[in-house]
Amino acid sequence: MRLAWATDIHLDFLADEQVRAFAASLVADRPDAVILSGDLSHAEQLEHHLRLLASATACPIYFVLGNHDYYGSGVAAVRQAVTEVCARKPRLRWLPACGVIHLSERTAMIGVDGWADARLGDPEHTPVFLNDFILIEELAATLDPAALRDRSRLRGVDRRALHAELRARGDAEASQCAQLVSAALASHAELLVVTHVPPFAEACWHEGQRSDANWLPYFTCAAVGEVLRAQARAHPDRQITVVCGHTHGAGEAQIEANLRVLTGAAEYRRPQLQRVLTLA
Repeated sequence: MRLAWATDIHLDFLADEQVRAFAASLVADRPDAVILSGDLSHAEQLEHHLRLLASATACPIYFVLGNHDYYGSGVAAVRQAVTEVCARKPRLRWLPACGVIHLSERTAMIGVDGWADARLGDPEHTPVFLNDFILIEELAATLDPAALRDRSRLRGVDRRALHAELRARGDAEASQCAQLVSAALASHAELLVVTHVPPFAEACWHEGQRSDANWLPYFTCAAVGEVLRAQARAHPDRQITVVCGHTHGAGEAQIEANLRVLTGAAEYRRPQLQRVLTLA
């Protein structure tokens, strides 16, 4: 089983012919499937870009969503739209809705979007403020409307409600992840987990370095990490590989003897194949 993996492709920076050319490059070596670990586009163009990808490839496209995919809309609305486009285009498969994917007798795949959950690093004092907080409806709703009108006030805005929302979303992703991983490991010796947000500080890479305490709150999903670590320890005879993105920095982290995380690099306007994963 050969899977072509790409992440943070940000197709909204490309013309349609460039999207088609990129899709063709992903399947040039005839993989069995393509996997995309989030930040495919933004809300306004996401359906269009998904349809372009489906029309330019002959194999299934398994994907999760990233934070940029919700820009200009809300989480619920985008997920509903993605569910509908996948129903019309069976080649497109949003992993959180797919359950456990049986790749072979030995190997399964699952996916959750993940969500940066403001738990690692120094969330109470970080000066980092992301566009997510004003461009995703559910997050913007947690902030002082006066600060949203006067952007110069945003860095000093009270973030307690925002962090509560982020943590609730991280917990929801972790709950789904726990169910899927448990089901997959009950019948498969190896598991590929696709997610967008790095689930561990050790897997949060940028420009060759691990992110510091200011960036970690918004670039890791600690809740999903706790699930994966617990499952790895509970099943020492199983192997878990995680692929993720979000940070635009490449790196590998060995979390447990049987738990490895690959974080993919990315550059705006230059989407790339990360690697072809060969699974038993």
